[in-house]
Amino acid sequence: MQELIPINVVIGDRTYRIKIEPQDEEIVRKTLKLINDKVIEYKTQFAGRDMQDYIAMVVLWYATQPATEGVPGLDRTVLDALARMEQQLDKVL
Repeated sequence: MQELIPINVVIGDRTYRIKIEPQDEEIVRKTLKLINDKVIEYKTQFAGRDMQDYIAMVVLWYATQPATEGVPGLDRTVLDALARMEQQLDKVL
């Protein structure tokens, strides 16, 4: 088993420190970029909401996307990386 590496991730306006496997770093960073780009898109479309609203909208959008369309590169590896990220975030929150 490879040693986990710590990285700082930003979702919305918050920073989280998580540990991931080195081979997952690129996938995690691409996924974070996609999520943050969607947050910005929703902030543009729905002015006046707070960050929690935007993140909730992104989570709903993300959860309803088919695994093979709408989200480039979203496959089992990405889903596994997201699940590990979620576990790490649950520990922090």
